[in-house]
Amino acid sequence: MVAGIAATGVKLSYFIQPSSLWIVFGGTLGVTFVTTPRRVFGQTLRRVGGLLWEKPSDPAQLLEEILSYLRKARIDGLLRIEPLIENASHPLLKDALVLALEMPRTELQAAIMTKISAHERHGEAEAKTLEVAGGFAPTIGVIGTVVGLVETLRQFSDVSSVASGVGAAFASTLYGLGLANLVLLPLAHRIRATVLENFEIETLILEGAICILDGVHPSLAPERLSAFVRTRPNA
Repeated sequence: MVAGIAATGVKLSYFIQPSSLWIVFGGTLGVTFVTTPRRVFGQTLRRVGGLLWEKPSDPAQLLEEILSYLRKARIDGLLRIEPLIENASHPLLKDALVLALEMPRTELQAAIMTKISAHERHGEAEAKTLEVAGGFAPTIGVIGTVVGLVETLRQFSDVSSVASGVGAAFASTLYGLGLANLVLLPLAHRIRATVLENFEIETLILEGAICILDGVHPSLAPERLSAFVRTRPNA
């Protein structure tokens, strides 16, 4: 896009219009703040920040970790994994192992599914927040353009000022469309993709905890768990 703009011969500095920036970015932020509960708004900001440095879990590596707990529990007994729980690489895995020591199978499954469902709801709410902001941004950009045109038409006697003012006014529309389609909506899709990826990881952890609780043989556990990884590890 930058190359395409540069190919027109228009300087990129021409698109930097402070008033348009204030109207579009400030207006979109304000509308989003009004339409979104404060707690969800804060969660969305943290989620967006986390996308920049969040390291995704490796399903194959996580499966190997689960199998190590399974082998330990089968050989030495379920209680023998208790000292190892603190070293679990995933927070939900740590919770699932603790619950496996304290709860029967049905209660363990219900407790972990409740956590998984809560994570899905939070992710959907955060993605929806960005989608709402993305829906308002182009409209606010048009408002900024109208404001710019009103100011330009006040100087109608100066033709050169009108010509440059019209171009500057439409920068608001560009900002609104760009903010929506290049930032907000892609981030919403990214959050949903992350939620789906996390759902697969969390389902793997749930099935792994059930295998540990049921005492499934380590050579059979990968048959139940390999659907959650792209490559099947050695048992």
